[in-house]
Amino acid sequence: MSLEAKATTMLPELETELRRQVARLHAPRTEPFFNMLAYHMGWMPDGSSTPSGKRIRPLIVLLVAEACGGQWLRAIPAAAAVELVHNFSLVHDDIEDHSPARRGRPTVWQLHGVPMAINAGDALFAISSQSILDAISNNDPELVVRAATCLHSACLALTAGQFLDMSYEKRLDLTVDDYWPMVEGKTAALISAAAEIGAILAGAEEETVRLYGIFGRKLGLAFQVLDDILGIWGDESKTGKSAASDLVDGKRSLPVLFGLGNRAEFARRWVASPIRADETPAVAELLKVEGAYAYSVEQAEILTGAALEALRSAQPLASDQGALMELARKLLTRPS
Repeated sequence: MSLEAKATTMLPELETELRRQVARLHAPRTEPFFNMLAYHMGWMPDGSSTPSGKRIRPLIVLLVAEACGGQWLRAIPAAAAVELVHNFSLVHDDIEDHSPARRGRPTVWQLHGVPMAINAGDALFAISSQSILDAISNNDPELVVRAATCLHSACLALTAGQFLDMSYEKRLDLTVDDYWPMVEGKTAALISAAAEIGAILAGAEEETVRLYGIFGRKLGLAFQVLDDILGIWGDESKTGKSAASDLVDGKRSLPVLFGLGNRAEFARRWVASPIRADETPAVAELLKVEGAYAYSVEQAEILTGAALEALRSAQPLASDQGALMELARKLLTRPS
């Protein structure tokens, strides 16, 4: 079965579970609070939806569970927990990065203020813990505890990665070696956990769980490197993201750290003063001439190969390997 066919079956069940979990706050006194969370998740009061993200991480949970011979419906509460953690991190990231918009709409903190948004993110985090424990109703409790431990470890890694990201903002002594621990936490940890949780709940052997974890980790790292590339050289009309923002915001992305490591013309321009929006095309071209683009593409290709090799080694059921391969390639071949 194709990825599209599986997603068409799985995602409505996931969305129903997400709504059920967040509805814990749907009560008379807390209805405005519930509406904040529902707004961020992409749901409207009339029951309709707006752009809400692709639900990639929970889909990985479900696809891996099935690929390991498990019943994906049993993993739905855990998949919802992973998506809730992801959204908790987005609410807090928007505050910490002073981002006014997400998915084409004002962020929660823009609409309700920072204190309320922090509380909304905290609620999503708390509900994620309740959600994964709900998996006990139709899974071996010991496996659910293992899955919850995996998810909570990823949450800690998320905060560590965010700490590094924020602490890097004013530093000029960073190298490419400083980049990988940051994105391991910010991006790769939760994708890796999603793959591991699917395998754990399916009762897979420890080595299989480990291999799926590697698949998710390498996939997450490759995804982030590609995002960094598109953040400088992407076509805004295709990506929907400004190709100027990463340079103007001073983001310590992989291409930028590679360029700083050269200690050549780009590095001298970078440390002189903030990059202006009108000069980003010239600065991006300078980075490319100095080899940052080629280096970043090479790293993305190496990581993609490692992810797919780990997936093959995990030996998913033949009928499911294709969908996971398709998902990986879809993530890593985004519009340029």
